[in-house]
Amino acid sequence: MNNQLIYNYKKTQRITQLLGKPKISDLEKYNQLIIVIPKKESKSIWNLIPQGKKIKELIKNYSKGSSPAITSRLKNTKQTSLHIGLLDSKLEAFDRLAFSRDMIKSVTEEKAGSLAIWVLGFEADFQKKFTEEILSAALVGQFILPSFKSKSPTQKITSISLIGLDKKMIIKDIVAESDGNNLTRWLTALPSNKLDADSYINLIEQMSNDFNWEIDIFRSDDLKKMEAGAFLAVSQGNDNNSAAIVKLKYKPSNIEDPKLISLIGKGIIFDTGGTNLKPFNSMLEMHIDMNGSAVALGSLLAITKQKLPIEVDCWLAITENRTGPLAYKSQDVVKAANGKTIQTIHTDAEGRMVLADTLYFASLEKPDFMIDFATLTGTCVSALTNNYSGVFTNQPYMQTILKEIGEDCGERVWPFPIGSEFLVKLKSETADLMQCAPAGGGDHILAATFLNEFVEEDIPWVHIDLSSATNTGGLAHVPTKITGFGVRYLLNILKDNRILDNNPSKSL
Repeated sequence: MNNQLIYNYKKTQRITQLLGKPKISDLEKYNQLIIVIPKKESKSIWNLIPQGKKIKELIKNYSKGSSPAITSRLKNTKQTSLHIGLLDSKLEAFDRLAFSRDMIKSVTEEKAGSLAIWVLGFEADFQKKFTEEILSAALVGQFILPSFKSKSPTQKITSISLIGLDKKMIIKDIVAESDGNNLTRWLTALPSNKLDADSYINLIEQMSNDFNWEIDIFRSDDLKKMEAGAFLAVSQGNDNNSAAIVKLKYKPSNIEDPKLISLIGKGIIFDTGGTNLKPFNSMLEMHIDMNGSAVALGSLLAITKQKLPIEVDCWLAITENRTGPLAYKSQDVVKAANGKTIQTIHTDAEGRMVLADTLYFASLEKPDFMIDFATLTGTCVSALTNNYSGVFTNQPYMQTILKEIGEDCGERVWPFPIGSEFLVKLKSETADLMQCAPAGGGDHILAATFLNEFVEEDIPWVHIDLSSATNTGGLAHVPTKITGFGVRYLLNILKDNRILDNNPSKSL
């Protein structure tokens, strides 16, 4: 495996914890010190902070709303860089995470070295919650995305310490979640000539060996036997046989009757638009069109590292959408694996084609819950901007719950409807349904409605249209344009009994 393709996904960041009020000598060990205190701080809090009186005077002139409020240095041999943040504890999760991102950015803009984080002056429950959030920001903020420059960038934060806690925190789940987000962003950022379908599948095989996942790889010959005509319509334009649907299984031992969860990801390695070729500006960043598969794979990594007591199938639809003499065309009629025929309208609506067969195969396993991730439509970005992702479900009661989960974890979603009323716009004179509507708005709704036709037996299903897969300047706690949105959200779904137990009355 080319070491440029993957960072060390088996390595786990070591984080130390120092309980109780730190001594001045303790603080002298660190190159960087972040201290977060309440925005309406008490006078006594300055007695706990090194050089507190001086900092208190300086902070009077801080720019309101800036994070950190002030940066200074401690008088010690390391000249510890001190970053003070003033936090309003009434902020929503998204805003707290954005605050955390800015605090960590102030550290990584320097040659950071060792970092200590001290949250004080808050009630114990909030102190713990926010320490977890800013730790998440540190773990993704210090991560370096792929670079192919002649001089490689170096890790700026070499170690992380949590100080001033009353009791030790269990942080393995936070680390696992961050590992999943980092993997997602790393894969998404790779150029398509570095991460092509073959190397991607080779990497997935390596990971399956490392983490004891079962793996099945369905290549073109297999998919022809499986009558996966929707997927094959897209992949037939490739100049090789690298396309595949990959199925991974995480199955923990000694778990009686575990819930079966299916993750499905759109893995279009590069999207030219096909015969209906994209214009330059629309095609420029289409190496990220495999982000949905990266979210699914990153989520599986996090689930595995958290050792969750569930069984997970992870389905990745991996191909390119190319031009060429064999590429599929508008008005082609293809037959999907579930027997439904599709009149193709626009070859740049390839995501719903590869997902159609993949969703069908996933639903045949009769999971308790299915969720797919896809950078599917531009209309979802137009509707929501890049700050939210769209969420769709065949279980209407879930809509409010899914929105609440996003608000609580800081990866926000907005629900849209699907249903038979929208199928009217996909009515075809030559096939069972059209791939998309030739004209009119709401393509994100029509795409989700189309996908619902390939989910068998009303299995609880959620579709995430990843309009916030990228956001200039970062999003929530993530500082990079590629956000890794979805891993944190999925893990919080799995914690919510109302979703997995299919019971809207159960509380969190």
